[in-house]
Amino acid sequence: MTQVERKADDSSLLSALSRAIHGVWSPVLVPVNDDFSIDAERFLSHARWLLDQGCHGLALFGTTSEANSFSLEERMSLLESALAAGIDPQQLMVGTGCCALPDSVRLTRHAVDNGCKKVLMLPPFYYKGVSDAGLYRSFAEVIERVGDDQLRVLFYHFPKLSGVPITVGLIELLLADYPGVIAGLKDSSGDWANTADLIERFPEMSIFPGSERYLLQGLRHGGAGCITATANVNASGARGVWDAWADNSEDLEARDQDMIAARTAIEAYPVIPAQKFLLARHRTDPQWQRVRPPLLDLDEKQGAELLESLAKIDFALN
Repeated sequence: MTQVERKADDSSLLSALSRAIHGVWSPVLVPVNDDFSIDAERFLSHARWLLDQGCHGLALFGTTSEANSFSLEERMSLLESALAAGIDPQQLMVGTGCCALPDSVRLTRHAVDNGCKKVLMLPPFYYKGVSDAGLYRSFAEVIERVGDDQLRVLFYHFPKLSGVPITVGLIELLLADYPGVIAGLKDSSGDWANTADLIERFPEMSIFPGSERYLLQGLRHGGAGCITATANVNASGARGVWDAWADNSEDLEARDQDMIAARTAIEAYPVIPAQKFLLARHRTDPQWQRVRPPLLDLDEKQGAELLESLAKIDFALN
């Protein structure tokens, strides 16, 4: 590494570490019982394990948590269980974006009132082709109705599923009026060019790639880390890349490639059922394999193929 490259690396390191919200965050899988109700005990055990594996924080009720398959009451109850069990609210980022404005307000106010100031918000996603002005009004209404200066909103940009993108224009509108509240964005578009553009345009925000595939690239460009589904089974791998980057370790590139290889193998299958399958096998606990409808459990043939793929790259859960 040349002196110029080292200075650039030092600059991006300081940029990431100086952000109020940074690091490796895992959206937490939510186990369910035979009747598809939430299994809070298994959830809490898994959440603690993710923190022990090195996650800086946990995102609760995003896509990976099957958020939109659960009711508001179920979501609020699980958050309360996590806090009652001693999980630090500073280590939680709560998904609160819904189609109905009152639902988004209710979930956001509940999170903030319980000490969880960081929320990850999908746009209202049923109607497509809505304007930035309409989306601005939706986000602004949530912020105004919650009315807490400590609220920190991170946008959830996942156009493949939501069908409603978070545009540069929308971010600029909201930043202009709520500069202390608009804190970041999770970019699950899978488009590195978009992520890089957001990092460059909005240095005041914590921009997180939605996959560890772009963790190292993001860090080198001044990103905040990653919020990644597959941290549920490879948190230590992602945290290892973060630490190797922070320490300028010689094995950084090797760690990054190993992490990406694991991600590639897992995302060849439906990611939520695949990870629940792996946790069920790892913990010898068939209850973990179940997903809530409309998702389906990973079948045995797919599971065997996944295990074979991971064995070829010598990947195993810790």
